[in-house]
Amino acid sequence: ELMNVIRELVADGGMAVIVVEQHAKLALALTRQAVVLERGRVVHRSASEELLADPDTLHRLVSVS
Repeated sequence: ELMNVIRELVADGGMAVIVVEQHAKLALALTRQAVVLERGRVVHRSASEELLADPDTLHRLVSVS
């Protein structure tokens, strides 16, 4: 239910929404832009669609090390 509400907020276009989600593919499917932070610094910024289409980069960015 929460994801539906977020999807509606994003679709309306009148509001910025920050999604912090451990399931990256789910979050990327809801958003237009992806920004990945590591220790408070931006380490990646792209269209969400581009990051979803690049599984190697996605894995590198969200893997726990």
